[in-house]
Amino acid sequence: MTDTSSMIDWDLAVRLGSRLAGDGPEVSALAAADAVDELRAGADRSTGLVREFTGLTAAERTAPVLVIDRPGWIQANADSFATILTPIVDKLSGKKGAPGPIGRAVGSRITGAEVGLVLGFLGGKVLGQFDPFFEPNGRLLLVAPNIVHVERELEVDPTDFRLWVCLHEETHRVQFTAVPWMRDHLYSMMTSLSESIDTGKAIEEGVKRIGESLRGQGGSLLDMVSTPEQREVIDRVTGVMSLLEGHADVVMDGVGPEVIPTVDQIRGKFNERRKGVGGLDRILRRLLGLDAKMAQYRDGAKFVRAVIEKVEMDGFNAVWESPENLPDKAEIADPSAWVARVHG
Repeated sequence: MTDTSSMIDWDLAVRLGSRLAGDGPEVSALAAADAVDELRAGADRSTGLVREFTGLTAAERTAPVLVIDRPGWIQANADSFATILTPIVDKLSGKKGAPGPIGRAVGSRITGAEVGLVLGFLGGKVLGQFDPFFEPNGRLLLVAPNIVHVERELEVDPTDFRLWVCLHEETHRVQFTAVPWMRDHLYSMMTSLSESIDTGKAIEEGVKRIGESLRGQGGSLLDMVSTPEQREVIDRVTGVMSLLEGHADVVMDGVGPEVIPTVDQIRGKFNERRKGVGGLDRILRRLLGLDAKMAQYRDGAKFVRAVIEKVEMDGFNAVWESPENLPDKAEIADPSAWVARVHG
């Protein structure tokens, strides 16, 4: 059986990504230990705060909290990608046949380098992440060097900022552990989309998109998805991701005023940072679809607030009852349509 190690050189991806991401800001051993301790405490404290605000009751903490560095985040995501891609690669290999040894070696290194570039870029920016696909119950990742870097860059109170980040990521943990079907539902949509992409066309179109982005034109690599069936899946995935990210933003800001004195200052400065800082940064964000990611935060938060205003938190929580109750992309933009469909 062919596995993803024959298609993607994951070791190369991790080495290259870690080298590109670097170590992060200079921090004394004492300051580093304090940051780690504060992030762990913030994650623990956030559990009860999220439960009280949302009304969602997650299982006792079965998903571990890991405070990691940049290479640790890159390794964790390489492992997660490999888990997701293995069954897809198996099916593709069964249809097309496995490449020869030379083609496999060359192809895996090229693909590994491409993955490494993406991981290296993101590894220097991601503050935290809930990985729902880590067996058995997911894991919460907090990237300490990036959190310290951003709190210094924004000149905000470190204690307040660290708890604010923990609230967002803990909300994602609650979303997946309190809603047990969410993980499999998201995985099935991602698998359906991946299996529908023509790999040969994807490579050709990917090169074209990179060139367009470098010239300040074109969209993201996701724009390669063009068939009606693929667009339908993309719209459903966009709806779910907008919901999850927007909900987490609403929670972190809703809880914030009671426990984070400087939350308004943090939110204002952080929203400016999300726009990207430099020319290359903007190009890569567009290429990787991160501009769309930022829209998911904004549009999802508007949806959540509008629904809560109409039917309160208990009415909004109907969204977690079944996959059929999830909003699609159109309903994210029209919360009243979701309320009418689900609540009548």
